[in-house]
Amino acid sequence: MDAKTRKISSLGLLVTLGIVFGDIGTSPLYVMKAICHANPAYSAEYVIGAVSLVIWTLTLQTTVKYVMIALRADNKGEGGILALYSLVKKRGARWLYLLAAVGASMLVADGVITPAMTVTTSVEGLNGLMADPPVVPVTLAIISFIFIAQCQGTSAIGKLFGPVMLIWFLMLGVLGVANIGLSLSIFKAFNPWYAVKILVDYPAWWLILGAVFLCTTGAEALYSDLGHCGRWNISVAWIFVKIMLILNYLGQGAWILSRPDGVAPEVNPFYAIMPDWWLIPGIIMSTLASVIASQALISGSFTIFSEAVNISFWPRLRIKYPSTSKGQLYIPSVNIFLYLGCVVTVLVFRNSANMEGAYGLAITVTMLMTTLLLAEWLKQGGTRPWLIWAFLAVFILVEGTFLCANLFKFAHGGWYTLLIAGMMSVIVVIWYKATRIRDSYFRYEDIRDRIAVISDISADREIPKYASNLVYFSNSAGPYGVESKILYSIVNKQPKRADHYFLIRTDFTDEPDTLEYSVCELLPGKVFSIAMRIGFRVEPRVTVYFRQIIEELVRDNRLDLLSGYPSLRARKVPGDFRFIVIHRVFSPSSDCRPMERWLMTMYERLRHIGPDTPEALGLDTSNTTVENVPLILASKNKPRRIMQV
Repeated sequence: MDAKTRKISSLGLLVTLGIVFGDIGTSPLYVMKAICHANPAYSAEYVIGAVSLVIWTLTLQTTVKYVMIALRADNKGEGGILALYSLVKKRGARWLYLLAAVGASMLVADGVITPAMTVTTSVEGLNGLMADPPVVPVTLAIISFIFIAQCQGTSAIGKLFGPVMLIWFLMLGVLGVANIGLSLSIFKAFNPWYAVKILVDYPAWWLILGAVFLCTTGAEALYSDLGHCGRWNISVAWIFVKIMLILNYLGQGAWILSRPDGVAPEVNPFYAIMPDWWLIPGIIMSTLASVIASQALISGSFTIFSEAVNISFWPRLRIKYPSTSKGQLYIPSVNIFLYLGCVVTVLVFRNSANMEGAYGLAITVTMLMTTLLLAEWLKQGGTRPWLIWAFLAVFILVEGTFLCANLFKFAHGGWYTLLIAGMMSVIVVIWYKATRIRDSYFRYEDIRDRIAVISDISADREIPKYASNLVYFSNSAGPYGVESKILYSIVNKQPKRADHYFLIRTDFTDEPDTLEYSVCELLPGKVFSIAMRIGFRVEPRVTVYFRQIIEELVRDNRLDLLSGYPSLRARKVPGDFRFIVIHRVFSPSSDCRPMERWLMTMYERLRHIGPDTPEALGLDTSNTTVENVPLILASKNKPRRIMQV
């Protein structure tokens, strides 16, 4: 999204409605229905207290924590739990990665259940039109369409999101206002006393809290979408969104109060408050809003995985950029994973009432992890300790209570999302720890000590020329450090004579749109160290960027690109390029601890999830060589014993 939409404007606010509030904006579809299911024999005080809990949950959880506090914690304009972790990881404790790993995994698990939940609930509106509607087939058809469309990009469809969601929120508000008059006592819900009273009086308080929590599940997604629209557009648009949501909840609550005999289990108050002539348009609008909410969560999941790759939380993935829209991502493997997860969810749970048990538990854990990371961010930002402790006390109490309530859903579907999130968390921890172990065993040398040898090899006509331009990829942090394996490849393994040598250091940063480079001439006109910093929203076309750098070096007369062969040079033919990637394979002969051995073994298996290094870097595989070298951990050469004869 360009800079214009980050400033407050009518266009920016419209786009924000379409991108940010899809998840939380569709919560009226199922919240009041879940509240009625929690206590079918409800009283007036129960309904008023439940609506009061909804109002104050939206105020405390969404408005105060996310809109007023979390949106300030941005990483170069990007939001979300991984962006927050990127802000605090350098100065924070090493164990903070566990908070981010668990939180991100739970958020992705929520991305599996949310599209299934919202689309199923919207399609269930057909219950008011026919006796036995084909809810499951229609839901699967809509979900299939959503995921198939991902590979085409969403730039064209995205232009419609804002106007559709504007109509949706206006519809919510109008329907709410039209029904509030059925029972004006619903206005008592603004008094927080009724929220406290229902928790004290109602024995099964966890059931009501589990239902109420569904109203704020989209708050974490709101924070994750910070990079798309900017803090001020989200903050201002939230005022309108919150008013429309509360009006609709009040209207549904008043309608329920006007039915003292109770609400039948198959009746959804959201559709019940619609006049008969509006039911079909209402179902259509609900379905469109559900599609938009699903799209936002899918796009958010692509961003999470892309960012996770750059902070060593996940194996590198094949990422596509389906449109010219800045930062738009499409990850085929993630798309398939989410699609299969949604299909299984629909087939296993069949209806939205059953899905309520699986919904909410995972995102509660994410919110708790975000709270702890926000406290660290506040600490590093110099916030007074008593304010940090007050922040922690309030939100750990609120979210801890919601977590306890949602844990009662475990046997009724909560196990499903925790299973998905648990498997992802294990992969994240394995990959993160194995990557750190691997990197700790890299040996680096100062290339300035070997420049003379490289220069002599380049001038030695007795050594066959390997390539005119030889390019290696280094993990070194600075221009003068280089892995010993690279030097071994140039000097020892097979002396590689070339006219020019390039060491490319690719730094895939946790900043979204970074794309910059620097060049250090280690030997003028002969050996170059090139650093590339590439953000997680930028396509990693290293070959293209390298070619642009070479063109600039030639233009500045710092590099002679013509072939070193006289016959080709006379005809001004440029020299060839050969890329070499050093791939380190864990050696079974390593003498290391059992846990390290297991982690590195799993690392080698997980590495095959994504593309190999040349493809991940966007290299031309026709002129790329991969050299496999053993990675030996803590190997100890034991002295050989002389056998006694």
